[in-house]
Amino acid sequence: MSHATPAPTSEHDDDDAELLRPRAPGAPGVVRALIVDDEPLLRTHMAHHLAQLWPELEIAGEARNGREAVDGVVQLQPDVVFLDVHMPGMNGVEAARLMGPDVQIVFVTAYEQYAVAAFEQGAIDYLVKPFDAERLGESVARLRRRIAERRRMGAAEGGLGQVTSVAGDLGDADGAVAALGALPQGQLDAVLSALAGELRRRAPTGDRLQWIRASVGQMIKLIPVDEVLYFRSDEKYTLVVWVGGEALIRKSIRELLDGLEPETFIQIHRSTIVNLRFVAQVIKGPNETAEVHLKGRNETLSVSRNHVHWFRQY
Repeated sequence: MSHATPAPTSEHDDDDAELLRPRAPGAPGVVRALIVDDEPLLRTHMAHHLAQLWPELEIAGEARNGREAVDGVVQLQPDVVFLDVHMPGMNGVEAARLMGPDVQIVFVTAYEQYAVAAFEQGAIDYLVKPFDAERLGESVARLRRRIAERRRMGAAEGGLGQVTSVAGDLGDADGAVAALGALPQGQLDAVLSALAGELRRRAPTGDRLQWIRASVGQMIKLIPVDEVLYFRSDEKYTLVVWVGGEALIRKSIRELLDGLEPETFIQIHRSTIVNLRFVAQVIKGPNETAEVHLKGRNETLSVSRNHVHWFRQY
């Protein structure tokens, strides 16, 4: 079988590395946070307020979308994620479903009252943009109490580590937010799944790519996105491989990710996106890597360490 050759790093990859590059670690036991928002000014705004309200908090990194957020949790191992709900591609709730139980999450939503009501009913902590320092301070106070208690529990149980939940605390004085950690994992998954579905249903039409325009010889070919097996990029072009052939386009991996259905198309390498409908099997490799084998195809696609977590849920 042939193996896909990784493409050279692009300037977009350098930008990603800068956002997710670990900051200098603080003192042992310091609480680390990841800030996720597609607007740089809003990330700066959040970091500024957190520095005032929680000076000892270490901002471990930032991310611009749901996919980067999941990668950031794997790479940076934060204790807390401040997670925007509406972002290009994978939204915040979909990202939260892939982050596992070992991180506290505070959702940040722009305006939808339906989302706020769902968060209250589902016992998920949230902030509404534009948030003020007082409201953020309430979330910070909850997080500090909860993390301190979880770490005490971990120490008492023989160093098993931090036991965390998606943000919420049964002991909060206002009683408005309950602990998702008290829910069975299946029920927690159901709450997040329902929220993700609601966000997807209410998303504006036309957000998702339906066709890929590509040059094939002297023709412009309209390729149905559902028929695409994978995309693989180099410095200038992206190769589209679909059931009917191959073609080159000028869209970058980042541009494609923002328009593709996040539950179907996942990034497995800085240069590669694969359609899960065409994945036959995934074989684990050395050093936390893997290989994707496609249905009815001889080639395999490399999965890098930074992206192998997509397959740990299967």
